Amino acid sequence: MPPIVSIVGKSSSGKTTFLEKLIREICSRGYRVATIKHSHHDLSFDQPNKDSWRHAQAGAAATMVSSANAVRIIQPVTQELSTEQSARLLGEDYDLILTEGFSHGSAPKIEVHRKAAGPLLENAKNLLAVVTDEPLEIETRQFALEDAKGVADLLEETYLKPTHERLALYVNGEPIPLSAFPRQIISNVLLAMAESLKGVKEIDSLEFRYRRGR
Repeated sequence: MPPIVSIVGKSSSGKTTFLEKLIREICSRGYRVATIKHSHHDLSFDQPNKDSWRHAQAGAAATMVSSANAVRIIQPVTQELSTEQSARLLGEDYDLILTEGFSHGSAPKIEVHRKAAGPLLENAKNLLAVVTDEPLEIETRQFALEDAKGVADLLEETYLKPTHERLALYVNGEPIPLSAFPRQIISNVLLAMAESLKGVKEIDSLEFRYRRGR
């Protein structure tokens, strides 16, 4: 799974504005960035009686609407997905996933803070940095509201460069943490198997899926 970092903060703190600057800065360095926006409101993805709405009403577990320039996936859920579950739906073809919100999640967080909004969030665990308009008496690294470059430097050194080669393992839909040794063993075995197959050339990415029939 690509590394995930959540941009959090109180309402009207400027999360979206800062996130826009951060996305532009990281993309300018040649990285592929995906984003997830957390919403407290119910989402309506389609209009009644449209074809995709009718597919969902008929019982389709998921429906994709595909056009020449974009795709949209409609997938009802029985409960709110975690940050990691949401990220998995995006796939692996990104260098970094930035989320807006998910202050209760387990992903590393960068809080956008303004003096006028009062103290920092109480529930934002795993705080990587604070983007602020005032100096704070905390040990966490601090950046000015305009310093998207500094935050991008931090993310590049901490998450982007170390994950140049990445392996993700899911069992029954749940991500399995891998230390260096099993990660290397699995990578070597899968690459060796794929490279031995006729017609396979240089491998930049490899996907292996197994699902037991019911």
